[in-house]
Amino acid sequence: MQMQKMILGAAGLALSMIASSVMAQSLTQSEIDSLGGSVLTPVGAERAGNAAGTIPEWTGGLPTNAGQQLADGFQANPYAGEQPLFVITAQNYQQYADNLTPGQKAMFERYPETFRMPVYQSHRSVGYTDDLYAQVKRTAGQARLVNNGDGIDNFSHGSFAFPIPQSGAEVVWNHMTRYRKNTKRWYMQAMPQVNGSYTLIKMEEEAGYPHLMPDVDAASMPNTLLFFKQRVNAPARLAGNVLLVHDTLDQLKEPRMAWVYNAGQRRVRRAPQVAYDGPGTASDGMRTSDNFTMYNGAPDRYDWKLVGKKEIFVPYNAYKLTDRNVKYADVLQAGHISPDHTRFELHRVWEVQGNVKQGQRHIYAQRNFFVDEDSWLINLADHYDGRGTLWRVGEGHVAHNYVEKLPGYAIETLYDLLAGRYIALGMYTEEVSAPQYDFVPSYNQFTPAALRAAGVR
Repeated sequence: MQMQKMILGAAGLALSMIASSVMAQSLTQSEIDSLGGSVLTPVGAERAGNAAGTIPEWTGGLPTNAGQQLADGFQANPYAGEQPLFVITAQNYQQYADNLTPGQKAMFERYPETFRMPVYQSHRSVGYTDDLYAQVKRTAGQARLVNNGDGIDNFSHGSFAFPIPQSGAEVVWNHMTRYRKNTKRWYMQAMPQVNGSYTLIKMEEEAGYPHLMPDVDAASMPNTLLFFKQRVNAPARLAGNVLLVHDTLDQLKEPRMAWVYNAGQRRVRRAPQVAYDGPGTASDGMRTSDNFTMYNGAPDRYDWKLVGKKEIFVPYNAYKLTDRNVKYADVLQAGHISPDHTRFELHRVWEVQGNVKQGQRHIYAQRNFFVDEDSWLINLADHYDGRGTLWRVGEGHVAHNYVEKLPGYAIETLYDLLAGRYIALGMYTEEVSAPQYDFVPSYNQFTPAALRAAGVR
């Protein structure tokens, strides 16, 4: 953990260099050179395993031929033959308390008869392309936090802005600048009632990134992060409603632009509520807009504290949840998703705590993120209300697409401990295809004028 101590010790230096509204990351050349060396992986994780041997050394991640390629973009589970090493339950979780989050402990208390965590051998399966590694090293130390971390500049159209983070805001920005590709996907969203009954919300989504869109001059959009369009396909009462978002790197300089098309009214209108704690699409109030992909959007309503690194049992290598033979009814149940289809592993994560700034508001007064060091994806998230009560517990079940060299979420869940309900979104095993990454979008697909056509039922 020597590298961890060095990184955390540098946080004080970073804070001392705040000048006006700009925060410089100030990496030395030797730190930049350490990326991809014997200590750090090319994206800034610790290369070595842990002292106990329960977290392995990173050796490059899964190869592209790690499993069989199946029809419609699905992939075989490279760890299909493995069995759990042990299972954590309400009866024994105190034995593993040092490697559990407050949210996980609360889930055992809330659902003592049904919630359990099958723990498997840890695999550091995430690996990227050589081109990405070269970009991360080339741009390391260039990105700058602006407005005390509310945005970033000098980092246009790259991935992993802060591979050697020195503050909580930098870790959050690594999640938001994580490696992604143009994507078209179909997936479900469900909000099971206390008794387990639910209605499936069928969603269709397209995401485009300026530097990957042939008809976009990315250089003319240095502050643009992504374009996003989301359409509801079912049930009938919601079908045809469409959301369009243009996201930026510095949303105080250029705020997020969002529009919605309401199929019933046949009208396109601006949607400033699609941000922060505005309600998520068709979510029955079970998630906020910034709960999507575990966290997104402008981080300016929070002060972000870097708590440090921890070894936590996180949902990982969730290939059971990407199996075409698994039905949604097999996974969705009362209280939480079925543990028969989950997999937890011990991994190192960065913990970041966000507290609402004085003078700002959000329904989550505090949120704690646990961010995977190998992918910079948020694995777990604890959300507290204004009374300091742990309210909602988020899980991002990570599955690495080893052909595309692209980690993502097999499913996201957000458990409301007070209401006894939850929302699950992102699962695609019953859809027409797994997510598609050969999608080549045009800018015209992400304009308000295109919304009406996209919403035709």
